[in-house]
Amino acid sequence: MTNAAGNQTFLSGLNAEYIAHLYGEYLKNHINVDESWQAFFKGLNDTEISLLAELNGASWTPSENKKASRRFDHMGSGAHITERMAAPVNDALEGKDPEAVKRAAMDSIRALQLIRAYRARGHLLADLDPLGLKEVETHPELDPSHHGFNSDDYNRPIFINGVLGMETATLQQILDALRQTYCSTIGLEYLHMADPIEKAWLQERIEEPRNKTDFTTEGKRAIYQRLVAAEVFEQFLHKKHPGTKRFGVDGGESLIPAMEQIMKRGGQLGLKEIVVGMAHRGRLNVLANVMGKPFTAIFAEFQGQSSTPDDVLGSGDVKYHLGTSSDRDFDGNNIHLSLTANPSHLEFVNPVVIGKVRAKQVQRNDHEAEQVLPLLLHGDAAFAGQGVTAETLMISELPGYRVGGTIHIVINNQIGFTTTPKFGRSGPYSTDVAKMLSAPIFHVNGDDPEAVTHVARIATEFRQKFKKDVVIDMFCYRRYGHNEGDEPAFTQPLMYQKIATQETTRSLYAQQLIADGVLSEEEAQTILDEFYAYLDEAFEATKSYKPNNADMLGGAWEGLQTAPQGPRRGKTGVGLDEIKSVGEIVTKIPEGFEINKKLKRVMDAKDKMLETGEGFDWATAEALAFGTLLTDGFAVRLSGQDVGRGTFSQRHAIWYDQTTGQKHIALQHVAKDQPKFECHDSPLSEMAVLGFEYGYTLADPKTLVLWEAQFGDFVNGAQVIIDQFISSSESKWLRMSGLVMLLPHGYEGQGPEHSSARPERFLQMCAEDNWQIANCTTPANYFHILRRQMLRDFRKPLVMMTPKSLLRHKLAVSPIDMFGPDSTFHRVLWDDDQQKLAKPDKIKRVVLCSGKVYYDLLQERRERKLNDVMILRLEQLYPFPDEALEEELSAYKNADIVWCQEEPKNQGYWSFVDPFIEDVLIKMKHKPCQRAKYVGRKSAAAPATGLMKRHNLEQLKLVDEALSV
Repeated sequence: MTNAAGNQTFLSGLNAEYIAHLYGEYLKNHINVDESWQAFFKGLNDTEISLLAELNGASWTPSENKKASRRFDHMGSGAHITERMAAPVNDALEGKDPEAVKRAAMDSIRALQLIRAYRARGHLLADLDPLGLKEVETHPELDPSHHGFNSDDYNRPIFINGVLGMETATLQQILDALRQTYCSTIGLEYLHMADPIEKAWLQERIEEPRNKTDFTTEGKRAIYQRLVAAEVFEQFLHKKHPGTKRFGVDGGESLIPAMEQIMKRGGQLGLKEIVVGMAHRGRLNVLANVMGKPFTAIFAEFQGQSSTPDDVLGSGDVKYHLGTSSDRDFDGNNIHLSLTANPSHLEFVNPVVIGKVRAKQVQRNDHEAEQVLPLLLHGDAAFAGQGVTAETLMISELPGYRVGGTIHIVINNQIGFTTTPKFGRSGPYSTDVAKMLSAPIFHVNGDDPEAVTHVARIATEFRQKFKKDVVIDMFCYRRYGHNEGDEPAFTQPLMYQKIATQETTRSLYAQQLIADGVLSEEEAQTILDEFYAYLDEAFEATKSYKPNNADMLGGAWEGLQTAPQGPRRGKTGVGLDEIKSVGEIVTKIPEGFEINKKLKRVMDAKDKMLETGEGFDWATAEALAFGTLLTDGFAVRLSGQDVGRGTFSQRHAIWYDQTTGQKHIALQHVAKDQPKFECHDSPLSEMAVLGFEYGYTLADPKTLVLWEAQFGDFVNGAQVIIDQFISSSESKWLRMSGLVMLLPHGYEGQGPEHSSARPERFLQMCAEDNWQIANCTTPANYFHILRRQMLRDFRKPLVMMTPKSLLRHKLAVSPIDMFGPDSTFHRVLWDDDQQKLAKPDKIKRVVLCSGKVYYDLLQERRERKLNDVMILRLEQLYPFPDEALEEELSAYKNADIVWCQEEPKNQGYWSFVDPFIEDVLIKMKHKPCQRAKYVGRKSAAAPATGLMKRHNLEQLKLVDEALSV
């Protein structure tokens, strides 16, 4: 018998178990084993020690077959040899050469070290770059010599006990298996994952079949047909509209069969709906070849036609920003697809898509997140560079925002506009940010469409099984520049010299299929020619093409309409019995619940409000608005930083038992079978969380969705979502939203970062009835404006400057009848002392204002005992209530008009309201003045001073000037 054969005999079967168990005994107490074994084990390094455990078998070995279950004790099948436990090496192995035994043991350990190294770093040697320009990184751990092997060791059998599916294998066989699995056109990063079950599943899924799918002939033909559709569509547009921007997927055509595979395999695993978000590259191709948007419609848009009927208003958007929806059938499984419209701001659609998916999952009662999937397509530079990517990943596992995992596909062009990866990120891959989630990352060569389709299948299976994010990093290239009119050779001459000679993915795959006998040359060409002919027909049809509908108010939006003109108050009043009933529920302390003593006093005060019908404060009005909407059949979702308690300890929507910490949410107990009430304290993110909530409103118009900033000042952390989505989505994309933004605002001496929600920025974007801007000063008006959001037959975003000091202000309260059946929202509110003032013709000044400053003016006027100054409040600033304001001012024919605000002149409301007030005064032919006078702080770079003394002086000055006639 040769030494190799002897070693194989030694380190197999019971001997392997015996050595592994000896080591376990050594760890318990080294004197349990013979001195010769002590010396052997003592000489192992840390990695070798950790690998002894892997002699228990492959990761997918059934538990009943694990070595650990066959113990060497009185309960195990090896009990008959326990007496030999402390025997010397020679006796234990019945005369075997101790050095040979130790070498065989070390062979196994070193082989497992090598296997683990390839599992961790094999992706560094993978053939990922279709252009062959990416420098292949080597790593010493992937070299067998690093683990102690030399050139004489490649053909000696080594016992690995089922790892890689082999009982024994030579070093060469092990390397071949590892390179095929981890270093082909697929590289996998997964050892960073925290969950051992997920890692074991992936390991089995790729190692057993050597990381490939043996596609059937029909499967290969289907992949080829999808590549034809992707390539020909781009070439057709390039020919018909040369130089026109289309942001084609040329060079990344394997994206299309990958998406098809996700839909097909997902349908088999219970998927009913996919919400897609993506940037502009490849969007038209996805719209046509995945979403099923008619080619004629796309060609018509290239010719300048609108994508919507002529009677639909709106600014529209460029064709590579538009969304759509459709239904696709895969083997009898119907999949609803929706592509979310988005701006050029890369990656910001990500949280919007996640929010839409959450809403759809709620609508479907998809508690297991099995039926609705978010699918996000990214560019490599944007995925690494945009912070919203990390924010969206960060919220994905949180209870209030979880959707059961997203499939991410990175279309890795290996360039960002003109910036190479070397200057575009710090890590080796654009996908490194995904490791924060312990998400598996598949790197794959885009010129191997079978490999791309294979990893898309595994990714879908992983997501459906574990409900976690998974990333596909498809290395490809951009055949043209950043857009089709760009000259990329200015900055990447070598890359584009290579691209100029690079055969297309379809052409390369056709050659492979012809060589394998799957297709003949004639068949491959026929498929190509037929698709060209099909596109020619679609192009000709543009001459008579007319869009059918605006794709605006279907599905969950059925029954709603575009907003009419006028006051649009809605019927928001509520019966007093219902007000009291809801009020009693939200203040009732459950039996056995130990409430916080301070909170108990708050609830007692609310009980007194209900008993007397007086003094309803802001938080109580809000709770009543939520509760009565729930009884009306509308769900409520409130999200933001600290919203459960409220930044200013005012809301207390969530109570915590002081002994057990158990939560009580009273608004979840308003009525039997009521709609959902959700209240989620968000992480410290504005951008992703606001984007999520906006996305939720796109899918569910029957839920009042509110996002509250901790302070209004922090809202600019989400400026892109506000500018590009909330303020303009209806105009650009015909997408309504009923989102409510609550932004604490008011000047109370807290400095430049805790005073202003920057209302001027929101007002600057007001046009075309795009949203509503309000600053309510009474709890009742707040109650009505919240209910108004749901009780009208249209949806508009509502941006509210909400109070801070007014939350507990003695004057900022409302009586119960202001919530009653005959009450409503008022866009312009009267003076509380109106009945005590002089007759209208004796009023010398009308002070117009908005927000907290009203109460400063009111209190000072009372102290001065003035009766000839009227104070009117604009509660809604946009749409501007010009008719209501004219009606209120018409009685004061002899008064001059002043606009008073706390904010600096270049901020706040003045620049916006000035021309509107002027128009009203001109229309009225108001003799004393035809333009309001400004009273307030002077223009400033910062919103407010940080010095309390200066703040107080400024506040006194503006109040005095406003009241001094």
